This record gives sequence, structure tokens and C-alpha cells, in this order.
Amino acid sequence: MTVIELVDVDKVYPGTVQVHALRGVNLKINQGELVAITGPSGAGKSTLLNVLALLDTPTSGAYLLDDTDVSGLNEDARAKLRSNTFGFIFQSFHLLKKRSVLDNVALGLQYRGVVRAQALQLAREALEYVGLSKRRDFAADQLSGGERQRVAIARALVNNPALVLADEPTGNLDHKTTESIFELIQTLNAEQNIAFLLVTH
Repeated sequence: MTVIELVDVDKVYPGTVQVHALRGVNLKINQGELVAITGPSGAGKSTLLNVLALLDTPTSGAYLLDDTDVSGLNEDARAKLRSNTFGFIFQSFHLLKKRSVLDNVALGLQYRGVVRAQALQLAREALEYVGLSKRRDFAADQLSGGERQRVAIARALVNNPALVLADEPTGNLDHKTTESIFELIQTLNAEQNIAFLLVTH
């Protein structure tokens, strides 16, 4: 099943000199695929990620999500769809440092209206899957970089997304930790049948 398809997508930023950040992009991501977008700075990776994440809209072309064109949705509709469809992993983790690991994973579900008890149970399950059950009561700032990224991965998975978007997920990690995080992502991709899109240099 196709999760996402971009058809002839352009993104042009207006100005004295127009910037064509994306030109005629065609991309299809199927359920369970692991896709990497690579390229140097300025190649349009961040723009493409923002379009895919419904944080920005294409200037032209079609964005199909489960065969429905979502290119023209308003911001409220995009925000709701984004919350229900995607998980996000960032280079800088974006954790609440003084909150517990468990709270960091559960909070997004609570914002979506999931009752706290259920949100905490789902968070415990996600943390167990990434190997952090024993750290769930620690404050986020007590963890190593690799552990923080595992928390971020658990947070991305807890709402059972169709696609996880990972923006330079190992950019702040050492080589050994980078390898372990990529191994975890590959395992999740294979065992959970979740599509992953990684943006990296």
C-alpha cells in the first residue's frame, strides 16, 4: 500500500530572485519501506521534509496521502492529519529535559485527547520496545545522547504512525551510537512494518 506519493511537486520561494527549492519531484513511499534522502546543504532536503510533513505546501504538483490529494488543505486540517499520520525524530531530540522519560513519550498522546492512564501504558510499551523500560522514571536530562534519541524514537512510534520522518536523527551522536540507532530503526522498520524516511548528509 502506498503511504505517500508526490507527483511533479515544485516549491518556489518568491522574492527579488525566486528560489526553486524543489523541481518536479516524484516520490512514492510504500508501507514498510525505509527511504533515505541524501544530499549537501542547500539541496532542498529540509524543504522536501517540510512538504512531506505537511508543514509547508507545494507551489504546484500533487501530494497524495493514501490516494487523497492533500495539497490544498488548510492549516487546521493539515495539523490534524499530521498528528494522526506521522511520527517525528529530530537531530536535537526535542525532549522536555526535566520531565520523566515516560512523560516525554506520553505527552503527545495526551495532547491528542488520549486519557492519561492509556497514554502512559502506550508509552511504557513503546519504551520497552526501544530498550528503555528501566529508564522510564529518569528525567530526560539524565540520559546519554543515544538514550535520548531512543526516547525520541519511542515518542515517534507511540501513536502508531503510518510514516516516521527522521531529520538527521544521528547528527549529534558518536559513530558507535549512530550505528546502534540505525540498527534500531532498521529493526522497527522490519518488525513493525512502519515506513521510515531519513534525511541525512
